[in-house]
Amino acid sequence: METTLTVPAESAAAAPAVPAGQLVTVRVPATSANLGPGYDSLGLALSLHDTLTVETLGSGELQFDLSGEGAETLPRDASHLVVRALTEALHRLGFRHEGLRITADNVNPHGRGLGSSASAVVAAVTAANALVPEAARRGKDWILQLTSEMEGHPDNVAPAIFGGLALSWQNNDQYSSTRATVADSVIPVVAVPDFELSTEAARALLPASVGHHAAAMNAGRAALLIHALTAKPEFLLAGTEDYLHQSYRAEAMRPSAALIAALRTAGYAAVVSGAGPTVLVLADGEADAAAVVAFIEDFIAANTPDIAWRVLKLAVDVEGAKVEMHRR
Repeated sequence: METTLTVPAESAAAAPAVPAGQLVTVRVPATSANLGPGYDSLGLALSLHDTLTVETLGSGELQFDLSGEGAETLPRDASHLVVRALTEALHRLGFRHEGLRITADNVNPHGRGLGSSASAVVAAVTAANALVPEAARRGKDWILQLTSEMEGHPDNVAPAIFGGLALSWQNNDQYSSTRATVADSVIPVVAVPDFELSTEAARALLPASVGHHAAAMNAGRAALLIHALTAKPEFLLAGTEDYLHQSYRAEAMRPSAALIAALRTAGYAAVVSGAGPTVLVLADGEADAAAVVAFIEDFIAANTPDIAWRVLKLAVDVEGAKVEMHRR
C-alpha cells in the first residue's frame, strides 16, 4: 500500500539543489512480514538484496538503467517508485535534484510477498539522505517514519532498514520499531511461485473485525513466536500459528495455502510471507532446512507441476540497508 508522493512545484523550485557528482549505492534486503501471527507488526530481513546506485546530475535529465526483476515491465521515468520516493525524501530534507542517473539491480521478486516495494522506498529514501550535505542528514528513525508513511505500515520497511527481526508499532501517526536478534539456528526457506498477488487484493479479503477469542489466541502465538525466534526455535511451529489473516487470504493463493498446510502437517513452521503468495518456512538448523527444501520439491512435483517455483534457502540479514558513498 502506497501513499501518493507529490512535491509542490513552487517549494521544490525554491529548495537548493544537491550538487552534481554525488554518487551513492544502497544495498537493501528483502523482507518477510507478519511471520504468521505478527500481522502488520513483525518483519524479518532476508539475505536477498536489491542494489540501487544514484548519481546526481546537473543536466536536468533522468537516466534509468534497470536490470533483474521487473526489468521488462517497470517504468524508467519519473513515475517509477524509486524516483518518486527519492524526490519526496529530498523535499522533506529541504533539497531538490537537477537530474539523476539511477542504476537498479533488482533481485527481490515483485508482487510475491517479499517486500519489494518496501525495499524500493527504503533504498530511495536512504540514498536521498546520503546525498544531501552531512549537516542536513537524518537518522534511521527518520527514515523509518517517512518510509512507513509511504508504505502505510512499518512491518516491511523496518527490517529492511535495521536488519534482523523487527518489532514495530504505531502510535497515532508516529511509527516506531525495535530490533531483536534471531537465534543462529533459524534458517529461512522460501518457495516463490510464478504468480503475483498484490497487497491491496490480499487485504481486501480480510474481515472488518475478528472475535475476542481469535484475537487472544493470536496474541499468545505472537508472543511465543518472538521467544521461539530469539531463544527457543523448538517452539517455531506453535509460534507461527495465525488466527487473523492467513485463512481469509487462502482462496487468493490456493497452491501456496496447500503447500503451507502440507508443511505444517509435517511439522514445519510454514507461513504466508507478507501478503503472499510466497511461502516462508522457519527451519531450525541446517538438517531441518535441507529436509524442508526436499519436502517442498517433492510436494511441488506431485501437486503443482504446472507452477514454476523458486525454492531458496536464505539467511537472516543482520545489517539492513547499507550505504556506500563513492565520492563527495
